[in-house]
Amino acid sequence: MHLLIRWLLAPLARFLYRPDVSGAERIPLEGPIIFASNHRAALDTAVIPMVAPRVVRFLGKAEYFTGTGFRGRMMARFVSALGYVPVERGNAQAGLSALEAARKVLDAGEAFGIYPEGTRSLDGRLHRGHTGVAALALATGARVVPVALAGTENLQPGGRKIPRICRITVTFGEPLDFSRYEGMENSPAIRRAVTDEVMYAISELSGQEYVDRYHKRPGEAA
Repeated sequence: MHLLIRWLLAPLARFLYRPDVSGAERIPLEGPIIFASNHRAALDTAVIPMVAPRVVRFLGKAEYFTGTGFRGRMMARFVSALGYVPVERGNAQAGLSALEAARKVLDAGEAFGIYPEGTRSLDGRLHRGHTGVAALALATGARVVPVALAGTENLQPGGRKIPRICRITVTFGEPLDFSRYEGMENSPAIRRAVTDEVMYAISELSGQEYVDRYHKRPGEAA
């Protein structure tokens, strides 16, 4: 399944959508890296691996991997081939479990994708980042590659099932090295400073207006 996606489906998607990609040559081809991206649409998680020169792993709901019957088994195989890492959600330990799962990916020398905003931006602006990206970078020594996506929010307007053909832009920035903070991963101030540096780099790439507060979806408490 992985080979089918990597050598058939991904090239077909690139041919159909012809994404405008820049900065891919900056991506380290070996060692642990974190792709830290703005978040415009649900399909962002498919777009980044489609154009990156490395396999990129993202967190996925554990229930994607535990379905029964033929359909459930095929879903599990498909999301595994996409590089998703199963993680439990909706409980008090979910955040810690997610960080631990991500850390295992990085400790293995692989690439991990994360959206520091924590959720999709509904207003087109770039919002304050959560410090999980810093915690991972500081704990593992992974470099952080800032990513700016544009146009992915137009792929499925109105919730349409089949993505439409539209212009997509993916920009990879220079990898950020935070080794100067080695041994300081437990400092909240350092984690905030690292996260803010990552968000600034994403903002520079994307040209989005930056909002220094966490993004809240409709119905969430302020």
